[in-house]
Formats: sequence, C-alpha cells, structure tokens
Amino acid sequence: MEGVGRRRNPYELTDESPVYVISVAAQLSGLHPQTLRQYDRLGLVSPDRTAGRGRRYSARDIELLRQVQQLSQDEGINLAGIKRIIELENQVAALSARVAELQAVADGAAAAMQQREAQVHASYRRDLVPYQDVQQAGALVVWRPRRDRER
Repeated sequence: MEGVGRRRNPYELTDESPVYVISVAAQLSGLHPQTLRQYDRLGLVSPDRTAGRGRRYSARDIELLRQVQQLSQDEGINLAGIKRIIELENQVAALSARVAELQAVADGAAAAMQQREAQVHASYRRDLVPYQDVQQAGALVVWRPRRDRER
C-alpha cells in the first residue's frame, strides 16, 4: 500500500493535486470560465480553494468537467440530472470500496478459521479408534450382561 508508514512528498503531483487556475482549467476542458464558475455554484465540480479563495482545479476535476460537457451536449442531460449521475457514481465507487474492504476482512476471518480448524484437527488423539455409528454400518448389536459375573 502506497504511503503507509511514510510521509508523502508534498511536491508530488497526483490526479487530485489542485494545480490549474480557472483560465487553464477552462482551456483544458473546452469550457468558458463562467461555465466553470456556474458548475462550482451548482456543486457539479468543486475545485479546491487557495487562501485568497481562488479556484484550483486538479486533473480529476478537468476530467469531470469534460464528462459534464459530454453528458450535457452529446446526451442532452440537464445539469440537475448530471449532478445526480455524478452523485450516484460517487456512491457506487464508495460502496465498491466498502465491499472490497469487507471482502478482505471476510477473507482474513476465513483464513484464521481454517488455521484454527487445522490446529484442532492436529490436536486429535491418534490412538483412539474412530467411532462408527451403528445405524450407518447396517449392523445390529445387542448387549446382554454375563450372568456369571453377578453375585
């Protein structure tokens, strides 16, 4: 797992790094800066903010802007519909991550259970004769006490 147990380089750029000012983001997405401001007000794309409240867009934000434009222009979906689609996609991603997390926990529990089961089986006494159920063997055994032992 990346970044576990060590600090990340603060200068390392990722898809979430807010690096683009609004004019560059508009140019990269093919949209007008005013459109980006409207999308921000509507909550479609929410860029990070600088200390002076200026917008800073990440590569992921640019991709989302392109997706919004494609859904709006090519598919004819209104902005409210696009917002709902984005919310549902985010919810699906979060649920998928949770399912993967729970699957890992379940796999770990199953492995621990199998290990414990193997320990129990290893602890069985080997000098005992295995029990065989009489009904399964198909034999009938009748026990009668010996009379010569009675006094």
